[in-house]
Amino acid sequence: MKKRRLYAAIALGAALATAACGPVVRTRGNLLTDEVLARVTEGQSTRQEVVTSLGPPSTQSLFEDDVWYYVGQRTETSAFFAPEVTERRVVKIEFSPDGRVSAIEELGLDDGNEVLVVERETPTLGRQVTFLEQLLGNLGRFNTTNTN
Repeated sequence: MKKRRLYAAIALGAALATAACGPVVRTRGNLLTDEVLARVTEGQSTRQEVVTSLGPPSTQSLFEDDVWYYVGQRTETSAFFAPEVTERRVVKIEFSPDGRVSAIEELGLDDGNEVLVVERETPTLGRQVTFLEQLLGNLGRFNTTNTN
């Protein structure tokens, strides 16, 4: 009887350990499927029909009000490793002046631009205070005003 419980506990532990190692899949943004995108027709669908079919856009063009972007991606994270992008889709929908869809374009990874982060820091005026000075700087400074 004790052996059976021990084997059951080992099997349960192994099952939990195996399940914990499975990848965590996350979907971010609006990852459109081909079926959903097929509801929008160039030259026929209006802005309201696009919002009804696809939902609101992830973003709109900053310089043109007639361009909407639907951005979505799926990532998998295994254990302590960095997330890996397994699927990414960017759909650009352009509208004509009368509010109908004039073009639908899918953008790939080659269409994007990598943004470089500047590592510089803005200098501040004054003196740099060390951690120890911050920690001990207020010792002995008390409010001497009586508040009776």
